[in-house]
Amino acid sequence: MPQRRTIYTAQPDRRQRRLRMVRNWLVVAVILVLAVLILRNLRTAGSAREITATPLSCYSDQDVKPFGSNVLYYDGASIHCLAASGAVRWSFPVGEGAEYSVGPDHLVIWVGSQLFIVDSAGRPSYNENMGSTVQFARIGSAYCAVVIGEDTAPHLIVKNLEGSQVDEERDAFSGMMLMDVGFYGEEGQYMWTMAMDIYSTAINTVLNTFQVGKMNTGEVDLGEFLAYDVIFEDGKLRVFTTQQMYTYDYKATPDVNSTMLVYGWKVIGEDIPERGSASILLAPTAQTSSVNQITELRVLQGSIDRRYTLPSTCVGAAVSGRYLYAFSQDYLYRCELNSQRFYGYAMPMRGDPCEGFIGLTEDGYALVTSGDTVYAVSLPQ
Repeated sequence: MPQRRTIYTAQPDRRQRRLRMVRNWLVVAVILVLAVLILRNLRTAGSAREITATPLSCYSDQDVKPFGSNVLYYDGASIHCLAASGAVRWSFPVGEGAEYSVGPDHLVIWVGSQLFIVDSAGRPSYNENMGSTVQFARIGSAYCAVVIGEDTAPHLIVKNLEGSQVDEERDAFSGMMLMDVGFYGEEGQYMWTMAMDIYSTAINTVLNTFQVGKMNTGEVDLGEFLAYDVIFEDGKLRVFTTQQMYTYDYKATPDVNSTMLVYGWKVIGEDIPERGSASILLAPTAQTSSVNQITELRVLQGSIDRRYTLPSTCVGAAVSGRYLYAFSQDYLYRCELNSQRFYGYAMPMRGDPCEGFIGLTEDGYALVTSGDTVYAVSLPQ
């Protein structure tokens, strides 16, 4: 009897142990499956497979600029236009010593006293000698501004995109240095100029506004603090100095309630929608003075002022739509503007660190540099 009792009591124990082992293995298997799924989702969410990097046939020191959905660069003989895929769209020969500036769908090129206006397909609509060395030129959606003459006796000429002269200011800036010019308004029919009075007892920057071909609409003395950027958005001119952001209407009438302190911050980008407030991106001035080593960002959007702390030091940043992008050596960071959470995507450049940021194309590519190489990196969707 004791032997039988031993036999019958041992068998259920073995059965229970087997059931427990099976249950344990099932639990382990479920955990492993869940872990694999979670890891797969994490890798998919932030892996380099979501973004691509295409090396372009230009060097980082060749004045590379985004131009709509394309990329422009100057190799010392011609202006070349590339797609983000690297394909050459067109080339325009200009010779040595050329400079250029881009607008919405045209670019203006100057070499000595020669001026070219070229459309987005590489076709010139104007090619003439201006009779005097061109200091610089700017182009908008309807007009092109050309500054010729001596530094302290600038002569401002305004042409339409076919090259016909529509306005000029020959003596208005005598004794001043024209620093920049830009166009604004729904049809680009207004123009602002930024000039510095170099003969006054104290440094003074002067903002002038014009309706092209008609009249001077306003003039503002901005004082001793250097004005370095003008942005037209939501029917307003935002003028940035090293101390303040000032707001004016199209006739340069000030909106004193919209003045904002920006001391210690510098504008590094903006996204201007067709309607509504722009997103203006700033970084600490000290972090952009020589080599970009950015750890903080600031976005002004109407009356909203947001601050962001980056996950690591970045070489550049941009704002587009509802997203903020920042670029470190190893990661592309993305953050929704109304959030503080950055998501990182490994840079897909085969181990080459990202060392510089040039800008964004309109079709969702970031132009970054690693050494001499320029890459078009697709932005995460």
